[in-house]
Order: sequence, then structure tokens, then C-alpha cells
Amino acid sequence: MARLSDIIEAFIKQLIDDTNGAIEIQRNELANHFNCVPSQINYVIDTRFTTEKGYYVESRRGGGGHIRIKRVNVNRPGDYLMHIVASMGNSISQQSSEIFINNFIDYDVISAREGYILKAAVSDKALGAVPLPHRDAIRASILKNMLMSLLV
Repeated sequence: MARLSDIIEAFIKQLIDDTNGAIEIQRNELANHFNCVPSQINYVIDTRFTTEKGYYVESRRGGGGHIRIKRVNVNRPGDYLMHIVASMGNSISQQSSEIFINNFIDYDVISAREGYILKAAVSDKALGAVPLPHRDAIRASILKNMLMSLLV
């Protein structure tokens, strides 16, 4: 039996598909629809609709607050890669970088071979000589530069 989080995720993804990649929803209305607390909706959005997974989320709280979720257009790989590079920040863990790279492969933005090369370049094994406080910053810099090279 599917968990409520899985059902809410599937429902939101279907809404996004039905509206060409972007929706605006009311957190409370969605919670009422699924007979759950609004924090359950927050949990699903915070964990399943992340930048790493190819979504842009904008939330406005308060009376009449809403959540906008937009799926990044992976049909235009350059736009998708630029979105990821811009949203990555100045540091990234090995786990997060692998999530990004796996999504690039899943969305056919890069080949599996390119994915293996990216993963090898940003792995803790490759960056082992770099002290921990700096490793994630160097990893982000390497990943961003490699992604940018795919755009030319």
C-alpha cells in the first residue's frame, strides 16, 4: 500500500504534467483534499520537489499563501544545466552531486559515460587530499566547470 507521501507526490506530479510544467496550489486546500495536516504537504514538497530533482519551488506563507512548483524544462538541456549551476551554491556534498548527476542521466541530459566521468571527478576518492572544510567547495567548483563545458 502506498504511503500518503507517495500519493501526494503522484497527485502533484500529475497536476504539473496536466498544466505543462507549472502549478500554483494552496497548501491548506491540498491538506484538506488528502485529509492531512499542512506540514505533511510541506514535507512532500521539501523532500520530493527539490532543485536536485529538477523543480523550482516558491512559497508564500500567510493568509491566502500559495506554493508554486515549476518543473525545469529538461527538453532544453542547456537551460536545465544552467538552472542547476545557478542554484548549486558554493559547496556540494558527494551525495548531492551524485543525485544531480543521476538526474542528468535519467533526463538524457548527459550520457551514462559522461555521468561516470563526472562522478569520478567529484568523488571523495578524487578529492581525498583536500581537507574536509574545503572539499565540498572544490567539488562544487569542479562540477560547475564540467557542466559548463558541456554547454559549449
